[in-house]
Amino acid sequence: MFETKEQVLEKILDQKKPVCPHCKTEMSIWEVPSISCGDGLGWGTPYLYMCFNDDCSLYKSGWDNIKDNYSHSASYRCICYPGTEQFELITVFSSAGGTGQIVDDQVVAQQEILKEATKKGFSILAECYVSKDSPSVMRIILDPTEPARVRLKAAEMIGDIGEVDAIEPLRNLKFENNLIKEKVEQSISKIHEKSFTRECPFCAEIIKKRANVCKHCGKEVAGQ
Repeated sequence: MFETKEQVLEKILDQKKPVCPHCKTEMSIWEVPSISCGDGLGWGTPYLYMCFNDDCSLYKSGWDNIKDNYSHSASYRCICYPGTEQFELITVFSSAGGTGQIVDDQVVAQQEILKEATKKGFSILAECYVSKDSPSVMRIILDPTEPARVRLKAAEMIGDIGEVDAIEPLRNLKFENNLIKEKVEQSISKIHEKSFTRECPFCAEIIKKRANVCKHCGKEVAGQ
C-alpha cells in the first residue's frame, strides 16, 4: 500500500540511527531534494541518513580526491538508506551542502504532534463506527486540518455507516489528496449499492436504481 511521507518519517523516527562507517558519528535524518539524481530514477525514498561531521575522514579526504581527479572544489558525505546497511556517497560543494534538509528537533516535534492527532482521530472514528455517528465522520472528512490518514479512514467508514443524504456533500468536495478522493468515490458507490439508488445522468439528483424516468427532471433514464 502507498505510504505518505509522514508515514515513512514516522517509521524512520522509530528506528535507531546508524553511525557513519568512516567516523563512527551518529548520522542525521535527511529529507532528499525533490530533484532526481544519478540515473534519473529518483532517490527511492523521501528520507535518507547522512553524516554531517566535518571531521569525518571521508569528508576531509574528499576535497583533495575530487580536486586531484576532477579539478572541482567538492567533497563527499556518507549516506545510508533507512532500514538497511547500504552506505553510499553523495557529492557536496560546501560544508553547508544539504544542511537545509536536515530533519531537526522542530520537525520531529511536529511529527509527534501529528502522531498524537492521528491517534486521537482514530479513537474518535472507532466510537463513531460503534454508534453509527455518520455526521461526526462527515465532519472529519470535511476538515482539512485533520491528519490525512484519519480523513482517509473516515472516507472509507462513511461508505459503511453513511446514508444517501451524505452523497451530495461528498460530491461537492474537492480533495487535493487523490487517495482520499478515490476512497470517497468508493464509499459513494457503496452507499448507492446498499440503498438501491443512483444519480440521474442528466440532473445528478438521486433516484431509485430501477427508475425509468427521473422524478426530478423528467428525463428517461432507463438504460442510462
